[in-house]
Amino acid sequence: MKTPTFNAAAISEHIIDWLKNYAEQAGVRGFVIGISGGIDSAVTSTLCARTGLPTLCLEMPIHQAESQVSRGREHLEFLKAQFPNVQTDLADLTATFEVFQQALPAAASPADDDVWRLTLANTRARLRMTTLYYFAGMHRALVVGTGNKIEDFGVGFFTKYGDGGVDLSPIADLLKSEVRQLGHFLNVPSSIIQAKPTDGLFGDDRSDEDQLGANYDELEKAMHASDQGLSAADLSGRDREVFEIYKRLNRINQHKIQPIPVCIIPENLKK
Repeated sequence: MKTPTFNAAAISEHIIDWLKNYAEQAGVRGFVIGISGGIDSAVTSTLCARTGLPTLCLEMPIHQAESQVSRGREHLEFLKAQFPNVQTDLADLTATFEVFQQALPAAASPADDDVWRLTLANTRARLRMTTLYYFAGMHRALVVGTGNKIEDFGVGFFTKYGDGGVDLSPIADLLKSEVRQLGHFLNVPSSIIQAKPTDGLFGDDRSDEDQLGANYDELEKAMHASDQGLSAADLSGRDREVFEIYKRLNRINQHKIQPIPVCIIPENLKK
């Protein structure tokens, strides 16, 4: 069977039209998006820029690694050189994060240290979400999400009400490999396309693969296997190991992947 060709041009135009139509129906002026120096935010911001609508790209460093900052700024220069509708701004949240951290209790014991660090990492994402919505309110714009399909619906690799708190998600139906292909088509700087994916929430150089235990190509393969109804018993070696990682993450992160549950009250109890 012939493998379908990824039609980057058609997909790009489809997303751009979708963004424009959504903004028009919502009655807003444009978009606000956080820039991280990664491929997902680079592709998403370029698609927003191509709508011709005002697009504000926001840097929000919190003890950020210099490599992430420099890649983000390289992308911003790339966008501003091509699109007059793109504006940039900087909200350095490092001091805000430090004050917030000092107001909260630290880990009660060394055994809780990893949980404490993860909780603080998620706090960074939530501070950024709050900041994006401030700028969106000031500019009468929508906050655009940058999550891809494997992150948002596969392993739940995002912060609830952090980078998961957005108005619309233009690339959430694309796998990471497809986002990279779209990045090549959109001429995103190669330094960003080739960089190891990282959420940048820990102030160091740890990658998504370090946290997940598998890279995105491996996880996509596991996602396909799961969608085909396969089980771990059908696989072997590294494929089986990654499949088990995928299934575990997918299971424990359903509270993020699924819509917020609503307790429906029977009508007879309301009378």
